[in-house]
Amino acid sequence: MSAAPRTHGAPVLASLAKAEPFASAEEAWFWTMSALIARREGARVVAGAGRAQRPCEPDDVLKCLDRLYRQRRIDLVHARILRLWGERGQAPDPRAAAEKNDWRIWTEALSRLDWPLRVKGIVDGPALRAPEESVVLPWPGRAAP
Repeated sequence: MSAAPRTHGAPVLASLAKAEPFASAEEAWFWTMSALIARREGARVVAGAGRAQRPCEPDDVLKCLDRLYRQRRIDLVHARILRLWGERGQAPDPRAAAEKNDWRIWTEALSRLDWPLRVKGIVDGPALRAPEESVVLPWPGRAAP
């Protein structure tokens, strides 16, 4: 008796050559958070079912974040800010006084997450550059010393 070929079982994964990496760690994070929110609300996350094929699963991004936490490169406050703003689907605005500290933590966390995602091929785009934080502005009405 010969065995019949299986029509079900493990899904056939798309070729990684067709996968489209993210342009930035921020884009990868927002994609991850939207997938986690959908999963929490009962959706089944299936590989290759999105608009674009990605080189990873949402859990791969979380593993990079977890590794940074275990290496003490990020703190719980970084993870909390990433989760909070990731669920909102937008980055904190540095011009808003209430969001300025969140923005600093957000950019710090994403700059540390950027390299591990690049090494894994999840992010491929211009390298993340830390913003200039200390800019000296002239005081109006005063002469320079």
